[in-house]
Amino acid sequence: MTAAAPAPPSSPHVMNTYGRLPIALSHGQGCRVWDVNGREYLDALGGIAVNTLGHNHPKLVAALQDQVTKLIHTSNYYHIPLQEELASLLVERSGMSNVFFCSTGLEANECALKLARKFGHDKGIERPEIVVYEKAFHGRSIATLSATANPKVQAGFGPLVEGFIRVPINSVEQLKAATADNPNVVAVFFEAIQGEGGINEMHMDYLRDVRALCDERDWLLMIDEVQCGMGRTGKWFAHQWAGIKPDVMPLAKGLGSGVPVGAVVVGPKAATIFSPGNHGSTFGGNPLAMRAGVTTIRTMEEENLLANAAAVGEHLKAALKKGLASELASGAVKEIRGHGLMLGIDLSKPCGVLTQRAVDAGLLISVTADTVVRLVPSLILTTAEADQIAAILCPLISALSKE
Repeated sequence: MTAAAPAPPSSPHVMNTYGRLPIALSHGQGCRVWDVNGREYLDALGGIAVNTLGHNHPKLVAALQDQVTKLIHTSNYYHIPLQEELASLLVERSGMSNVFFCSTGLEANECALKLARKFGHDKGIERPEIVVYEKAFHGRSIATLSATANPKVQAGFGPLVEGFIRVPINSVEQLKAATADNPNVVAVFFEAIQGEGGINEMHMDYLRDVRALCDERDWLLMIDEVQCGMGRTGKWFAHQWAGIKPDVMPLAKGLGSGVPVGAVVVGPKAATIFSPGNHGSTFGGNPLAMRAGVTTIRTMEEENLLANAAAVGEHLKAALKKGLASELASGAVKEIRGHGLMLGIDLSKPCGVLTQRAVDAGLLISVTADTVVRLVPSLILTTAEADQIAAILCPLISALSKE
């Protein structure tokens, strides 16, 4: 295919914080988008796991149009019935008890960190410490950046916040060793599947073991489901495959299908840590965002999108393994991993050039952790579209592996 026509230059007034590809998108339908020059792309990135219902979903569009004519924002000085409705939907699907609403995943994770510290202080611990993980990514505020494990995004922003103990994933023995004889530990905080870190899954037995350890030592189990939650793996939340419940669960991304919505869902152990004045969010829980969240969940159920994510995700993984069989055999592709529609293709060398090459071929993807192609499309993806993703992407990876 011919290369995409360049987009108009960015405004000189927009701060230079993103390494953008040279296209500008104008509209979308389902899992497809078009740029300002009329060129079509298959969207395998889904706004980075955000556009749960795809683009221009009729139920979401109608609900948002209706809500805009009523109320967009009031404030949390007043009761917001849609907050109660969305909170009830999340509590029912998580088996947890209470919800705080904010606007982003970063805010949700920041809230989780505050909950853990307050939990510790309420127990008389003056300097609470939280266990976090290698390759983790929780956000770019100073606190969430400190919990993150990427030196590239931390560089230039020191001193980082203290109070974190870092351990490798999937080793209970190393977790126990790192926290031995430390009375200041108050929580364990991790992603059920690491997103920015390279689509790294926590093992089911490990999740169960950490739940048991937190119960034994009176720690909070805090699971970041910002990217891997909201049906992406085929269950509402990725940790549910292990049959456990966390005490604190930050959500965002797919919760509003593109409208900024963040939430922190908590169980009984964390439900009463905050009292009025301890935390808040100006935009959090506004009527427009809540309508988006309610419509997203109800539409997911009406259209059976959890089952679709599981089935189409397995189909896509199989298609990728077939299309990259020789690269897997040679070691040029180390692994294809992930769950449902959260997949990573781990190459043996850096592959950032694939984002532009995929755009040139009519496909939107991302590369994370330098060597991992990340696929997090909308949950409405069809098997035919999954086959098209593999048909475009596998030759690009094969060609790169030979360079």
